[in-house]
Amino acid sequence: MPRHPDRLLGPDGPLVFPLGIGTMSFTPFYGPVTEDEAFAILDAAMDHGVNHLDSANIYGSGLAETIIGRYIARNGASAREFFSIATKAGFDRENGNSVIKNDAAHLTEQLDGSLQRLGVEQVDLFYIHRRDPAIPIEDVAGTLKGFVEAGKIRGFGFSEIAPSSLHKAQAVHPVAAIQSEYSLSSRNPDLGMVQATKALGATMVAFSPVGRSLLTDRPISGDRVNDLPFLSVNPRFSPDNLPANIAAAAGFRALAADMGMPSARLAIAWLLHQGDHVLPIPGTRSLDHFMEMVPAAEVMLGADDLAAIDQVLPPGWAYGDRYSEKQWNAVERYC
Repeated sequence: MPRHPDRLLGPDGPLVFPLGIGTMSFTPFYGPVTEDEAFAILDAAMDHGVNHLDSANIYGSGLAETIIGRYIARNGASAREFFSIATKAGFDRENGNSVIKNDAAHLTEQLDGSLQRLGVEQVDLFYIHRRDPAIPIEDVAGTLKGFVEAGKIRGFGFSEIAPSSLHKAQAVHPVAAIQSEYSLSSRNPDLGMVQATKALGATMVAFSPVGRSLLTDRPISGDRVNDLPFLSVNPRFSPDNLPANIAAAAGFRALAADMGMPSARLAIAWLLHQGDHVLPIPGTRSLDHFMEMVPAAEVMLGADDLAAIDQVLPPGWAYGDRYSEKQWNAVERYC
């Protein structure tokens, strides 16, 4: 069956399946999860060709990376050769508070720790998780270029930066990827970053591609939100906005059903039609949910389909901002 083409992770990066796996869900961020459940998803990924894993040093304080490392150790060279691995650094904890650090010493220490937990000598992609505005991005790109030259990373990227910052970093060394929240409920990257990454040959990596459950057939309940520190203070999931968002997305769920597919699959398929450089990285704790999303790579939407999606979920439809003011810390707003 025809499917969307593989994505190139930067101008010199590896080719990867049209969607990857966000591994924050291998930690308790969205609820309890076991290592066996994570391993089952990784097994299915290998069976179905899904070969890009996205992680970070702060996901479960290193737990997500450790799980990936244990899986690779268990499965040997076949798993290491199969998976393209990305990880991130840039956050730190001081006196119980989250701080942003992009200095060379911190990034070196954190990258070395990630490599040790993953059990690898090199990662394909290393992101700056959040940018420290006190350090010129050109200097940070220079540090990352040094990691490339040392063989510790194949390429580098940035998360949640503006197109103007991307161009500054690109002047130092080609940027392989930019990561941002991007979905039918958060279309901000359409206002510059999707275009900038395409022009520069970088990959546009879309996290939270199903809107943190709002674009699925099983949106999260208010009771569960109350138990999750991140979502409980997120404006889009407030007691007033969550029911409004679930109701607003009802037409999308109905459209997906009429098209014969789960809503999450259609949401990811929409992203794949936004450019052959767009790489969604959905995360899930559920093997069943993972298997619902993988066939999005084979969903070909026509102009009428895309117009129908825009009709039921026009840009700006979501109630509430995607972050609280505190969560916006170090995210570069550009529109």
